[in-house]
Amino acid sequence: MQQLSRRQFIRTSLAGAGALAAMPACLAADTTARFRASDIVTLGKTGIKTTRLAQGTGYNGYNRSSAQTRAGKEAFDRLVRHSVDEGVTFMDMADLYGSHPFVRETLRGMPRDKFVYLTKIWPRKENWVTPSGGAREEVDRFRKELDTDKLDIVLIHCMLNDKWATEYARVRDELSELKQKGVVRAVGVSCHDFGALKVAAEHPWVDVILARINHKGGREYSMDGTAEEVSAVLKKARQNGKAIVGMKIFGAGKFAKNSEEKDASLRYVFGHNLVDAITVGMMNPAEVDDTVRHMEAVRIG
Repeated sequence: MQQLSRRQFIRTSLAGAGALAAMPACLAADTTARFRASDIVTLGKTGIKTTRLAQGTGYNGYNRSSAQTRAGKEAFDRLVRHSVDEGVTFMDMADLYGSHPFVRETLRGMPRDKFVYLTKIWPRKENWVTPSGGAREEVDRFRKELDTDKLDIVLIHCMLNDKWATEYARVRDELSELKQKGVVRAVGVSCHDFGALKVAAEHPWVDVILARINHKGGREYSMDGTAEEVSAVLKKARQNGKAIVGMKIFGAGKFAKNSEEKDASLRYVFGHNLVDAITVGMMNPAEVDDTVRHMEAVRIG
């Protein structure tokens, strides 16, 4: 290949610069905000940095099982490894889903500090669990199930009324002790009630809220109020420094086959600056690719 002289190089460079200057602004630079699944974000004031998308492990979860775990180890491995290959390192788990041992085995041998583990304590007695009433016993068990010394985020799971802070005071107190000892990095709640969400948005104990949000709103789309009502509370929570992880972004699966609705929900959630990150209960590599693709298509501004 013929080498350019210094003069030719400068002339060529200037010509290129002139062409760029003459280019329409909309083509010269893309100034819109983008929201990639693998973007690293900081969760509120926790200092925890993780990917914008979390791999959910609890679709249709009950009795320490979920659609992901019921699919079996091989399918679970394939799913989570594909998410990791796509840059997703935020793992959303819970005792209710029975997903701790599955995540442990799938991520065995990978650097623990590359992942953020979010999990949840179920505080009410059920046929599958008898809670301790606090958090120390549960957190110790979770750490063994995940083969880790530290849990990044521990939430009290599925708050159903505005009295949860009093009702689960011992759980809160023990989580605070564990946080002070460095065993847990951040604490909070997942909400399935509008009153519970409003309390969480203001309560000083809460670091992280797992909140149901999409552009449709209402019970039909697994929301705790209208889109406008929930959005107002989430904005207040973020002003208060709470980290918000959005769930039910795709209407608990109701938007699964509707690309336009998926795009509309993502634009609504990110365009209104309602969340730090989102969790999606993707079931297979194709669903991971679909979610990643829809997130990359979002443009705001």
